[in-house]
Amino acid sequence: MDASVETALTAAFPDRRVVNLVGVGPSWNGGNETVGVDFADGDRVYLKVAIAGSGGRIARERAVLEYVSARRPIPVPNVIATDPDATVPYLATAPAPGRALHDVLREADDDRRETLLRYVGATLATLHAERFESHGEIVGRGGTVGIGEGVDEAVHDGASGLEIETASWTDTLLGTIERTREIGTTDRLARHFDAVIDCVESNRDRLDGAPTALLHGDIAPPNAFLAEGDRVVGGADVGFLDWELAHVGDPARDLVRARDQLCNGFDYEGPERFGGAVYAGYRERAGGLPTGFETRRPIYRVVRILGRSGFLDQWATYLDEPMEDLVERIDVELETRLEAV
Repeated sequence: MDASVETALTAAFPDRRVVNLVGVGPSWNGGNETVGVDFADGDRVYLKVAIAGSGGRIARERAVLEYVSARRPIPVPNVIATDPDATVPYLATAPAPGRALHDVLREADDDRRETLLRYVGATLATLHAERFESHGEIVGRGGTVGIGEGVDEAVHDGASGLEIETASWTDTLLGTIERTREIGTTDRLARHFDAVIDCVESNRDRLDGAPTALLHGDIAPPNAFLAEGDRVVGGADVGFLDWELAHVGDPARDLVRARDQLCNGFDYEGPERFGGAVYAGYRERAGGLPTGFETRRPIYRVVRILGRSGFLDQWATYLDEPMEDLVERIDVELETRLEAV
């Protein structure tokens, strides 16, 4: 057992006997480690520990999980135990109430895949209906979270459950880029980060007027699950987990990223049928795409390149191609996207 995991387990569950630890698959986040924990009584929890830096991401995820559970009809795992200020910050959650979307997609034919991707788009629209007064980073809990507290349904802020360090959307977006740099697994393409930052900085006039919504920040197949039976909440068939990158920002950014992570490859677009299904599900639930979507979409496609550049060594293990070839291909793709902006 890793020393950090052992320390967190002892703090979180001092009186429970652990019989097994279960891997949860590869992670592209070098700052955290997550394991499944089986107890002698037959229960399982998933334990995330911060193995580098402070417990800020743990505090953020705890706050958002509790907030979403109370405020939005979206299935999320229940928080079992957490302490972002512990020697080893940790968050323990119950298993997701449904099947991993990654597994369901792998078994699905094209028609079923299209339906599932529409569900994801619809759930994102439900999440994005949660609007705020200002953009910013979520840093923790800001008050009592609950339904029926007399809070305006259109605007929620720290008083209703989230503590937010407010900033312009451009500055918030730049902060998420720096966060990507921090958790990246290679700095070989550090020049890409510089180019993307320059692109964002030079487009403040297009960015700062964006709507303000609660964003998940990382809708990849492993971070979503298909809710089943009585676990479906308010008509949302797909739920989300792993909220540590959540922030308040432009819903268009979340939507562009979700389509990319769910449907696209290293430097190519997946079939329009599937990418379009994500957007179609969003439109059906929200009545349309986010205001200004087409204006800001090219900028967010530039930002998405960093999901390749900062993790190039990880991509190399899946693509089985020479690193030099991957560098050349993603260099070309970045230039193409910058020209589109």
